[in-house]
Amino acid sequence: MAYTATDVKNLRERTGAGMMDCKKALDDTSGDMEAAVDLLRAKGLAAVAKKSSRTAAEGLVGVAVSGTKGVAVEVNSETDFVAKNEQFQDFVRKTTEVALGAASDDVEALKSAAYPGGGTVSDTLTNNVATIGENQQVRRMKTVSVTNGVVVPYMHNAAAPLLGKIGVLVALESEAGADVLEPLGKQIAMHIAAAFPLALNADDLDAELIARERKIAAEKAAESGKPAEVQAKMVDGAVSKYAKENALLSQVFVMDNKTPVAQVVEAAGKAAGTKIVLKDYVRFQLGEGIEKEVSDFAAEVAAAAGL
Repeated sequence: MAYTATDVKNLRERTGAGMMDCKKALDDTSGDMEAAVDLLRAKGLAAVAKKSSRTAAEGLVGVAVSGTKGVAVEVNSETDFVAKNEQFQDFVRKTTEVALGAASDDVEALKSAAYPGGGTVSDTLTNNVATIGENQQVRRMKTVSVTNGVVVPYMHNAAAPLLGKIGVLVALESEAGADVLEPLGKQIAMHIAAAFPLALNADDLDAELIARERKIAAEKAAESGKPAEVQAKMVDGAVSKYAKENALLSQVFVMDNKTPVAQVVEAAGKAAGTKIVLKDYVRFQLGEGIEKEVSDFAAEVAAAAGL
C-alpha cells in the first residue's frame, strides 16, 4: 500500500514521533496507518495512545433532554461554514428533538420520522442539501435514560445552545434531588468531555481494543529481554493500566486530579444521604472515527485556486 506526505504528517500528529520514524513505520507496514501507529507505540516512539482528537468531518452534535431521557445526535456537513448556517443549526436542533421521541437508536428510523412542519427528517435533509449546496448526513444517535434521577446535558465549546462539536450526556440514577444531581452531572460531563473515556467500566471496553493493547504490550515486553514470567506480568500490568485510564469510573477526576470518578459519585451519595449511580453516559465528538481524505475540501479549493 502506497502512502503520501500527508500520511506521514498525519502519523506524526497522531503519535508525536519524528518524521523519519514515521516514514520508516509506514515503509515497514506498507502504508497501513493503524499498523504504523501500533509499530511506533511498540517501539516506544509514540507519545500518545489514543487517536488524535483532530476530527475529519464537519457539522454539529446536538443534545436534548426531556424528563429522565436524553439523546445525542451527530449531523455531518462538508465544511465548517455550513455548521454556522442558521438553517443547518435549526435542522440539527429539531432533528435532535425528534430523536427524543424515538423508540431506538436506529438512524434510518430517525430519518423516516415526521419532521416538525411537515414531511420527514430525510425530506428536510434532502431539501437542505439542495438549498445549502453541500452534502449533509445524519450520522448517529444515542439515547440514555434513568428511572429516577436526572440526565444532564453538556456541550463543550457550544456553537449555539446545546449545539457544538463535543456533546455529552450523563445519566445519574438516584432518589437525590436535582439540586444535588445536576451540579454533579455537569462536573462529570465536563470530565467526560476532557478525558475521553471509552466505556463506563473496564468490563465494557471493546475486546478488540484490549487485544490490541495486549499485543503491543507483549511486543514491548519481549524487547526487554526479561524472563517469560516477568514479561507476562509486564503485559498484564500494561493492559490493566490501559483499562483503568480508559474506563470512566476508574479514571482520575479532572477536577481534583486524584480521585477516581467512582469515588466522587460515591462520596456525593453519602453527602446526600442516598445512593447515586452513574448509570450511563454519551460522548459524541464531531467526526470521531472518520478518517479525512487527502483531497479534502480545503485542498480542493487550494488546487482550484492554483495554490
